[in-house]
Amino acid sequence: MRALYCFAKKDRLRFVSHLDLQRFMQRALNRTSLNIAYSNGFNPHPILSFASALAMGWTSDYELFDVKFASPVTEEVALAEMQAALPPDLPILSVRLVEDNHPALMGKLVMADYEIRLSGESSEEVCAAIDTFLAQESVIALRKTKSGEKPTDIRPMARILEKRPYGIFARLMLTEKETLKPDLLVNTLASMANVSAPEMRVHRLMLLGEDAGGNAIPLQEV
Repeated sequence: MRALYCFAKKDRLRFVSHLDLQRFMQRALNRTSLNIAYSNGFNPHPILSFASALAMGWTSDYELFDVKFASPVTEEVALAEMQAALPPDLPILSVRLVEDNHPALMGKLVMADYEIRLSGESSEEVCAAIDTFLAQESVIALRKTKSGEKPTDIRPMARILEKRPYGIFARLMLTEKETLKPDLLVNTLASMANVSAPEMRVHRLMLLGEDAGGNAIPLQEV
């Protein structure tokens, strides 16, 4: 049996790295009475994985990690134990129990929703460039990959872009082969507007997968 935990990362912890977050969750699991499955080897650790790494400096309302249990447990107990083991700035919001053969979260992740808060003199010009971006069939930008920077058409990776009072709401692709990060999006919009990129704060609202009809749904429900 596996548990798909949904949690938030609040502002006070936004500079905690993903590696430190992994260690934090492992220690929290060790503090519970849950019968967690451990890896083999010289230094056993709880078997868990995250759907997606959250960049340092970002906050989120919807992050997911997957942990394997060595014996059955109810959702009520799985939720209560982890909620008690974590601080208010890293709250567990929900849990879903699935069978061991349930697809891995990372393999089902397709896109994410972001709240991109902008500040500075160029904020309005950057937001105004959204219409120009969306009107293009192709937008080429230098995207970082494992093999270095490559010119990439990022237009198809921006599923939704909307101007909001705080800046930009964006639904962006987030797969192994197609990922558009908020900072590259904002830098591209700034380039289109011929202005310097404004200060930005990124808050991830949701991780999304797709149902059988290709509709976006919360990843925990896939």
